[in-house]
Amino acid sequence: MTDTASYSDVVFGLFSLLGYRFSPRLADLGDVRFWRFDPHADYGALNHVMRQRLNRRLTEEQWDDILCVVGSLKYGRLRASEVIRMRQGEGRPTRLGRAIGEVGRIAKSFYLVAYLADETYRRRIQIQLTRGESRHSLARDVFHGRRGDLRQAYREGQEEQLGALGLVVNMLVIWNTLYQDRILADLRARGATAHLDDIERLSPLGYDHIRIHGQYVFTLAEPIQQGGFLPLRTWEEVKWTEGVSRAP
Repeated sequence: MTDTASYSDVVFGLFSLLGYRFSPRLADLGDVRFWRFDPHADYGALNHVMRQRLNRRLTEEQWDDILCVVGSLKYGRLRASEVIRMRQGEGRPTRLGRAIGEVGRIAKSFYLVAYLADETYRRRIQIQLTRGESRHSLARDVFHGRRGDLRQAYREGQEEQLGALGLVVNMLVIWNTLYQDRILADLRARGATAHLDDIERLSPLGYDHIRIHGQYVFTLAEPIQQGGFLPLRTWEEVKWTEGVSRAP
């Protein structure tokens, strides 16, 4: 039995207790471990890998405090970083941190079974991670000044820089989302069929059509001033390059 909870154990525990499903991509399947309560239980084909035992007594002992932590996180009275520090305490893991890690090991074991057995689930995780990487790519391109480095020496200044970056990125995402919706509506009005599988692959994080570097004009076009939208390009205006159209 191992009492020292890893960082990932605590993260799995926090996510599961808050009602979320933590689904990371596994880099090395050879290092994963499965956990069980009963050493004599029959887990069929998993018997040879479920060798690690969970500490039921520790979890039961700390359960009330675990619920207090979850409630405090839910209502914003406690930061997740403060809970993570419970894993270490003053040079050694706290019992509460270890108990949260035990809960995380349960959630992690269920996750591993689903990850290994369900190819669709693995593909969905990969799609989500790709979208996350696309968001980081957009943010890096927007944050081009001073090579993307935070130069403010104090926390408030860094928060202001990151807040401004988040604002601009969110503006681009909203713009793309609104115009993607208008494009889909235009296609349907023309009698075209927009398949759900194709719509699910759309992302508001593309920015090839956004002029990020250069001169900016803040005079709004007349349709925008009236609360409308810029007109979509016609089919004849769409330029095709190697069989792929550019976004309007």
